[in-house]
Amino acid sequence: MEDVVDEWNTELIKSAIQKEEEENADNAPVMKKKQVCPFIPSPSCCFSQVDKLARRHDIAHKIKELNEILDEIAKGKDRYHFQLTNDPAPRVVERPRTQTTSFVDMSEICGRDSFKDDLVGMLLGKGSEEERSPHLISLVGMGGIGKTTLAQLAYNDPKVQAHFEIKAWVCVSDPFDQCKVAKEILESIKAQSFDLTALQGLLERICDKVRGNKFFLVFDDVWTEDYAMWKPFRDALKNCGSQNSRILVTTRKEKVAKMMESANMIKLKELSKEDCWSMFSQIAFANKDPQQREQLEDLGKKISKKCKGLPLAARTLGSLMCLKKSKEEWMNVLNSNLWELEDVERGLFAPLLLSYYDLSSPLKRCFSYCAVFPKDHFFDIDELVSMWIAHGFVESKGNMEMEIMAREYFEDLVIRSFFQEFRSIDNEISYKMHDIVNDFAQSITKARHLRFSTATQFPPSTYSAKNLRTIIIFDQSYYMSNLFKDFKCLRVLTLKLQMELPDTMENLIHLRYLDLHFDTYMELVLPETICNLCNLQFLKIYKPKVLLLPQGIGKLINLRHLTGGEFVVPRGIGRLISLRTLNCVNLSDEDSKRCKFGEFKKLIHLRDLYLNFGKDGILTLKDLRIESNLSDVLILNALEPPQTLEKLHISCYRGNTMSPIWLTSLTNLEELYLQSAVDLMSLPPLGKIPCLELLTIESAWRLKKVGVEFMGIESENKKEDIKIFPNLEYLEFSCFWDWEEWIGGTRERGKEDEDCITIMPRLQKLIIRCCTKLKSLPDFLRTTPLKELEIAECPIIKKRCQRETGEDWPNISHIPIIKLID
Repeated sequence: MEDVVDEWNTELIKSAIQKEEEENADNAPVMKKKQVCPFIPSPSCCFSQVDKLARRHDIAHKIKELNEILDEIAKGKDRYHFQLTNDPAPRVVERPRTQTTSFVDMSEICGRDSFKDDLVGMLLGKGSEEERSPHLISLVGMGGIGKTTLAQLAYNDPKVQAHFEIKAWVCVSDPFDQCKVAKEILESIKAQSFDLTALQGLLERICDKVRGNKFFLVFDDVWTEDYAMWKPFRDALKNCGSQNSRILVTTRKEKVAKMMESANMIKLKELSKEDCWSMFSQIAFANKDPQQREQLEDLGKKISKKCKGLPLAARTLGSLMCLKKSKEEWMNVLNSNLWELEDVERGLFAPLLLSYYDLSSPLKRCFSYCAVFPKDHFFDIDELVSMWIAHGFVESKGNMEMEIMAREYFEDLVIRSFFQEFRSIDNEISYKMHDIVNDFAQSITKARHLRFSTATQFPPSTYSAKNLRTIIIFDQSYYMSNLFKDFKCLRVLTLKLQMELPDTMENLIHLRYLDLHFDTYMELVLPETICNLCNLQFLKIYKPKVLLLPQGIGKLINLRHLTGGEFVVPRGIGRLISLRTLNCVNLSDEDSKRCKFGEFKKLIHLRDLYLNFGKDGILTLKDLRIESNLSDVLILNALEPPQTLEKLHISCYRGNTMSPIWLTSLTNLEELYLQSAVDLMSLPPLGKIPCLELLTIESAWRLKKVGVEFMGIESENKKEDIKIFPNLEYLEFSCFWDWEEWIGGTRERGKEDEDCITIMPRLQKLIIRCCTKLKSLPDFLRTTPLKELEIAECPIIKKRCQRETGEDWPNISHIPIIKLID
């Protein structure tokens, strides 16, 4: 039914676009050519009318078929005496914004302290001279028992990180793809692999990189029992690294550990009742007061027993119960019929089903859609929520942007432990699904979405699945000529191509999300027919060379995001009134077919805009990125970004000063990055920006002094109480080679003004790197609530910041964390 409605809406959109084009043509100057007699219709007009009639007849036929199906459903309702019910709308979980973690850091280590200590001891211990190198350790246990978590805790342990010179983590899974595993090892140790395809060459490069070093490799989630698959790695790594190198394997099967010739095997068992209750309770009662806990604790202990000692089950159920407040809701979970299901994965599906049934309908669709991604896949949140929107899973809510609503959906799923949160050593957060959760998602989803690692996996039988909604091919070696002819119901399509798209692309009238990776340096042109995809909302194009977009791009009036590599935007971009994000390059006056800057004023919803003026540069909005040179200074001053701007990047600026009037009027700006402003002699008055939270300035090579102009202090404010950088929390200066003096403001204004000026009252972190000539820190730092100060490669300042003896110590002695790095 949705396809028929979509076809009808598509025809309405196309008619509106055609009408607009005809009106524009009527208003255009008269072309110098022969005109056809007005009483004789042109052939193109006739064909257009015939085509419209044919499409309407086709839609009418489909509507008739739908009516027949609905009649049969109505007869079945009467036959079996089904009653219509008016269920209330699903309850939306209201929560404070701080509850966006998956509780991983709180609960993962529960009951595993001794196992972690044993594992770390095995990794750091010295082996005998006769011992085979590298020493292999296996973690064995059933799914959901916590093998990967324990391996991560050991891998990220500071002593382990310091002990090994080379470390790599590889998710193996099933099937065991030898070349893929070898490439991931190289990528993990920051070595190139794109020029190699054969296993022999990949293994030789691994050996070259680890030879003579003490290495630690983790092979996570190994399934294969075939020794022939493992032997090439074993032979290559044997005696390749230094003594006491280690390999850690996680597997569900003891046969795998024995096949890989493990020197040590750690068998993980279920958590004890006490540890399982501890993990469950600290999540389930995280937001409940003591009175609620007392009322629900007995029920909670009974529910935690249902987890059967499995950490994944305890975390999933704990996350579910955290959202339930009443005793009745807890009783319903405890007495659910789902506990009577046959054991699947030793009972793990029952807790997952309970959490799944508690989701609203939109969230159920969003979760089940994640089955299209492979196991161990790290999710790109922007990509995932874009696909959700493309499929219509995200419901509108007032004036809230769909992208923001979709991110709230994702946060809900994280809170319920459907996604795992991983925090790297650099404190970067990423998300993936546990493989059992992925299995569960696949068990409940319909076969309307397909994913292939390579195009060679695309079976001919797939072409009979006419109602496919998603096709994702991560690595395509050849082009599939029938793709656009047979799968007309596609909403999401991701392809890697080595050649141009055909004109038949326009057949995909339902398409909302198109992600194209052109793996070639050939000159390519997108077909004009792509502009007939009037429902398209997301268009991502990645290509090594600059790509010229079709002249009719303005017809994509539903397009919300146009992103990817570097490409040229033609005239007509101002018609894309739904556009939120736009990346492009080479915006100049040299080509009359290219768009002009004035067209962007029509894009009233635009939040992210990347523009390049001529050969070098870029300008953006909501994530405004500006690359400039001497000839572009006037453009920077003339820019007037909207007040909605939240993030601003300015790089490669070549002016001596930077003082655009609009900069301090950006009342919603939260993050500002100034990069490679090598000729800058003074900083703009950034202290006036009221909502600025993060400020990073890099490579201002010629700047010698930071003073009142940076703070935005003016003489007329002398008697007023003013706050400078009122919301700034993070400040970083790096590579100021000539910087000598940093004055806070009051020294130049006089002592009498010190009481009426507050500078950076919310500053949490200050970083100063590679500023070798800086002579001192400003006095106002002593009044800031700084929690961390990092000084790196600043010899004069480092000496002045020495504990007790340094001249700047009185101004920084209150800071808990001070890092002085050579």
